[in-house]
Amino acid sequence: MNIRCIIVDDEPNAVNLLEVLIGQTTEWQLLAKCLNALDAISFLKNNEVDLVFLDIEMPLLSGIDLAALLPAATAIVFTTAYKEHAAESYSFNTIDYLLKPITLKRFIASTKKIESHFQNGLPLKQKEKEDPEGYFFAKTGNELRKILLDDILYFESQKEYVKIVTGKSEVLTYRRLKDIEAQLKPPFARVHNSFIVNIRQLSKIQAGFVYIGETQIPISEKFRDQLMAIIQKRTF
Repeated sequence: MNIRCIIVDDEPNAVNLLEVLIGQTTEWQLLAKCLNALDAISFLKNNEVDLVFLDIEMPLLSGIDLAALLPAATAIVFTTAYKEHAAESYSFNTIDYLLKPITLKRFIASTKKIESHFQNGLPLKQKEKEDPEGYFFAKTGNELRKILLDDILYFESQKEYVKIVTGKSEVLTYRRLKDIEAQLKPPFARVHNSFIVNIRQLSKIQAGFVYIGETQIPISEKFRDQLMAIIQKRTF
């Protein structure tokens, strides 16, 4: 896949590592290596790119500041040694968040995610809007039950089964929660090993729990940053 990308990082060793990883594992075009955000801004004035590998902690202008200046359709992979920026980074068109030092195994996993993002040649948010599928069929007992995605409140793992809870009914299907998660898109989000929630159905978030009506669902540390990144996009 032909993806036009640049690297923006003030650490030459980190830039060199990414250049090697890109060259060894992809057929992408690496158009530029910028050692600060100002150089990147100058380059982007006259060049279009699909993807930016972007460090966060940089002098003069941080990666977060630069991300806010990029065109909305420009995809970003943040590269940083600091976990605490993860939630803020997903306020942008972020595909992945790579913690330094970046390993070959982790980079290959990221390339798969990146190419999946670009496979239809559309920004991710646009693809979501154009997705016409608003339902699925869940096998329960000897029947297939049609369920509208908008009606779902949450999914709950119960050993070998998953309980699908809507405002009107509960359906128990013989599936693993992670298999269902792989088929879902926003506004659904994993908040716990045992729960996926429909963010549109949330009434509040408080003290480590999300609430759907009076139902209290725990947020695990593992999924907290991912959830809060989504929530922050809708926070005044």
